[in-house]
Amino acid sequence: MIIITGASRSIGKYLFEKYSEIETVFGTYFTTPQRSSLLKKMVKVDISDFNSVSQFYKQIEESLSKITLINCAGISYNSFAHKSDPAEWKKVIDTNLVGTYNMIRVLLPIMREQKYGRIINFSSVVAQKGTPGVSAYAASKSALWGMTKSLCVENGSKNITINNINLGYVNLGMGIEKVPVAYQEIIKEQIPSKAFCEPEEIFSTIEFLRNNSYINGSSVDLNGGIL
Repeated sequence: MIIITGASRSIGKYLFEKYSEIETVFGTYFTTPQRSSLLKKMVKVDISDFNSVSQFYKQIEESLSKITLINCAGISYNSFAHKSDPAEWKKVIDTNLVGTYNMIRVLLPIMREQKYGRIINFSSVVAQKGTPGVSAYAASKSALWGMTKSLCVENGSKNITINNINLGYVNLGMGIEKVPVAYQEIIKEQIPSKAFCEPEEIFSTIEFLRNNSYINGSSVDLNGGIL
């Protein structure tokens, strides 16, 4: 079964709908209003609050088997650091990093008990390529690399893998929707194929990681070779 955070919009929504056609899926949302016909499989969760995540776990506990956790939930905050609002900066860390930890934390015990788990996090090209104005987002995404390495060592003997996808620019979602069209063309010129990632390529990468038990503690670049 699949659990997807941030399943109400962008990449999470695409994956939620895609997997709902073939597997049992539960999704979380927080701020985006829900109008999906699959609403009964969607639960409102504040992933930055461990108690909220724990309540979500209790709601679905009896259904859990051979879990794949896909952590899509994330927010961004654009500001040069010297002008930034510390509370807004921290909110990004609390959602993107602490929220990801919270979801992993509640599910790891049952993954270890069942001797199976697949955890896939979304990091970002901005954590690798210096980009002005996104220090909070970049910090939250690069922190996933170290956490992934540590959790890999702790849980690898239990047939649990944890990997990151370092995502570039995609034809939907937070990665591109706020980028002006003129600047999008500049970005494309830095990509050898001159094209953004398609959602189907994200799905196929996730499936590759789910079906390969020997890829563990890794960060896979899905960015088109951006220079």
